[in-house]
Amino acid sequence: MEMLIFELEKNSKKPLYEQLYMGMKEAIITKQIEVGTKLPSKRKLAEFLNISQTTVEIAYGQLLAEGYIASKPRIGFFVEEIDELPFIENKQAKIPAENHLKVVEPYKYIFHPGRIDTESFPFAIWRKYAKDLFDYPSKEYLQVGEPQGEYELRLEIANYLYQSRGIICNPEQIVIGSGTEQLLPMILRLIGTDSRIALENPGYSAIPRIHLTSKAVPIAVDEDGLIVDELEKTDADIVYITPSHQFPTGAVLSAARRTQLLNWASKTVDRYIIEDDYDSEFRYIGKPIPALQGMDQNEKVIYLSTFTKSLMPSLRVAYFVLPPSLLPSYREIFSYYSATVPRFDQHILANFMKDGHFSKHLNRMRKIYRKKHDRLTNVITSFYPTVGITGDHAGMHILISVPLDQSEYDLKQLANDHGIAVYPVSDYLIKAIEYEQPTFLLGFGGMAMDDIEPSIHKLMSCWGIK
Repeated sequence: MEMLIFELEKNSKKPLYEQLYMGMKEAIITKQIEVGTKLPSKRKLAEFLNISQTTVEIAYGQLLAEGYIASKPRIGFFVEEIDELPFIENKQAKIPAENHLKVVEPYKYIFHPGRIDTESFPFAIWRKYAKDLFDYPSKEYLQVGEPQGEYELRLEIANYLYQSRGIICNPEQIVIGSGTEQLLPMILRLIGTDSRIALENPGYSAIPRIHLTSKAVPIAVDEDGLIVDELEKTDADIVYITPSHQFPTGAVLSAARRTQLLNWASKTVDRYIIEDDYDSEFRYIGKPIPALQGMDQNEKVIYLSTFTKSLMPSLRVAYFVLPPSLLPSYREIFSYYSATVPRFDQHILANFMKDGHFSKHLNRMRKIYRKKHDRLTNVITSFYPTVGITGDHAGMHILISVPLDQSEYDLKQLANDHGIAVYPVSDYLIKAIEYEQPTFLLGFGGMAMDDIEPSIHKLMSCWGIK
């Protein structure tokens, strides 16, 4: 081949071998050097460009490693055929730098039921546990951990469940994962993917997306929770339920229905109850509602919970508690499984719980959320008596029904246009329900205390409620 002239800047900060490599690579890609062409020897090219043979050798070595050239022993280097890559215009390069700023939240007030109070999180304590873990040479945490999650964390969860929810279990029954959306398919596979699953209607909106909608059986709820009489008329073998604080209505499953539901599950071998206890920590009237699992005498309840509300959604730590009878099947089916939560995060949380900081944090947050809850309900009852409130005994959201003729969709859009994010109950329906009045979830967990009253006034004003 004729010697190609590569412009090498000997005073540049970029090494000569890199300049030569980039020049030759570009020449090969653009076909300035044809496929099959024999490249000059390292000695000849070094003499031609007035550089060292080592520089040429390194450049050739990089081209060889990336497949642009091939080496034939005692013959030389030859240009390889490279498939053309589709050309994609680099539009990002044309975006002005000021557009790379953080996206601004379009709403001034957000009533999302899943938001938490970020101002009250004990960052200093959490940081200390993280620092201690990383300062200490915890080399073993670099390896894959126990499939069901770190034993230390499972032990702390078992202790917490016994003290707070009346659940007697051991760490071997607990499986840790990165959220309900990840754990629920595991449960369904364990107890039968062909089974029909009964779901509360309205209910947790992610469930229909996780499980095939064709297998979902919607069951209505009322002020006493899921209507078990309706469940008994179906062919469902599994029921997913939020008995301590039904989402989103806030209803508590009555004692009579709890017994009825457990009796329903005990009638056949393949029936199970999945109890989602997603925010049982926060109750504002009366004593905490016991977990359904604590009443179970026939190993029919699979308990499911998360640290999303009690600590932070971004932690992505959830868990389920299996009945002992299901453990052999679990270990057989999920022998390949690896815990999806980083080991370091699990140990930070375990130490945080072991030293009592989790309990202290919960006690503090109960007081904060109670004050927000009371402020929200007092503003509505004092200024807008025509607005109905339900589900206000627990959790981090309430339901309001408004005396208007417009659709929930129109009212949601109207609120959005005024910088307010609200969430209609119809977003959580599996099967359509006709409500007498438009009904919305108002989450208060992530609202600043000083924003609660003005946000309600603005919302009611844009809806024309006086």
